[in-house]
Amino acid sequence: MSSKPLVPNAKEKLYKLKMETANQLGINLNKKYIADLTSKEAGEKGGPIGGNMVKKIVKDYEQKLQ
Repeated sequence: MSSKPLVPNAKEKLYKLKMETANQLGINLNKKYIADLTSKEAGEKGGPIGGNMVKKIVKDYEQKLQ
């Protein structure tokens, strides 16, 4: 498995999507350094963000197919 990204600018765009999603959910990711979070806190914050990011990606792809 290569560590080279399939889409060169995907990391940057996914980071932007993560921050937009967090803001929409009212989650401040800049409040605390991520290494300072407990596993429970990271799951509470990350779960809703990741799930909503996937929903947005799927919705965008489905719209492109139409």
